Amino acid sequence: MKKFYPVNIPNVTIKDIKYVSRVMKNSWISSDGPEVRLFEKKFSKFINKKYSISVANGTAALEIAMKAINIKPGDEVIIPNFTIISNALSVIKLGATPVPIDCDLKDWNMIIQKIKNKISNKTKAIIVTHIYGYSNPMDEIKKILKNKKIIIVEDAAEVIGLKYKNKMCGSFGDISTFSFYANKHITTGEGGMISTDNPIFKRRCVELRNLCFGKKDRFNHTDIGWNYRITNIQAAMGLSQLNNINKVIKKKINIGKMYYKILSQNKFIYMQPPKGEKSNNIYWVVGIVILKKNYTAKKLAKKLNKIGIQTRPFFYPMNKQSILKNYLNKNKDNFKNSEYLSKYGLYLPSYFSLKKKDIEWIAKQVNNIIC
Repeated sequence: MKKFYPVNIPNVTIKDIKYVSRVMKNSWISSDGPEVRLFEKKFSKFINKKYSISVANGTAALEIAMKAINIKPGDEVIIPNFTIISNALSVIKLGATPVPIDCDLKDWNMIIQKIKNKISNKTKAIIVTHIYGYSNPMDEIKKILKNKKIIIVEDAAEVIGLKYKNKMCGSFGDISTFSFYANKHITTGEGGMISTDNPIFKRRCVELRNLCFGKKDRFNHTDIGWNYRITNIQAAMGLSQLNNINKVIKKKINIGKMYYKILSQNKFIYMQPPKGEKSNNIYWVVGIVILKKNYTAKKLAKKLNKIGIQTRPFFYPMNKQSILKNYLNKNKDNFKNSEYLSKYGLYLPSYFSLKKKDIEWIAKQVNNIIC
């Protein structure tokens, strides 16, 4: 059989297994365990926030964060157009209106000037999502929002461990969210985190993730919340993974650099360099964009799959999502960059155990097809 390269294999170590096994042997497997509290404490220190609240996944983190900051019907929330649908859904589920912003073709994050143009008297918050590998220019965004009562929800799910100007991504937002899905730099299988310095936001997040149980009468609930907790088993794995985060980041960056060395020589492919204009690249994924207009990402993915190389398409833009057509802010903007990246972009295998020879072989196949 030919070798198959999946787009991702979770990096689970012997230490992770031992950590989880110890918790299971102690029979403390639910959400109310010491590892949960320790994971939250250590993650707060890592991100440089006062409080962290663990939750079931990254989408849950966004939904809880948006309700914690009191987003309501009639509010507008600026979001990226090129992103995961969770950004839009966390706004829509509260009856508010997402205002999508097109992305830049180089760093794939929101175009800063367009953010400025879309602020209105209804704008209550902005979800700043760092896409794939580069940070948004957080200082520029904060400057635009200065003296405007607009809350920054920083979605750092894809860049755990990346720094922007020597400050950790996820530390800039008034409230920030993270994901520990299997393909992230830290994984708990499923899982997520919310971090903030605001004690009111923290208290609301703790309540909302756990059905808003009453303080005097437990089963007289105080608000409509969620059962979005993580287990002590997951927290144990998260603690172990957090101990290994610097090694993982270094390896992922090296994988990205090896791909870049080969693929950047192809005039028909754009791949983000290790250092961008405003941020280094953490290479959560190794994304490429095909520059030949007659050759789509779907076509490349099909050919690569036949020879054992799995890929994933780039995000489908929010303005093209059929389910969102009645929910987005009705503006006359075009989203040509998001639509272009969606049509011509995909990402390649970049899991932790990939060897140099594997990367060279995969990159060679891509170059042989796109020429």
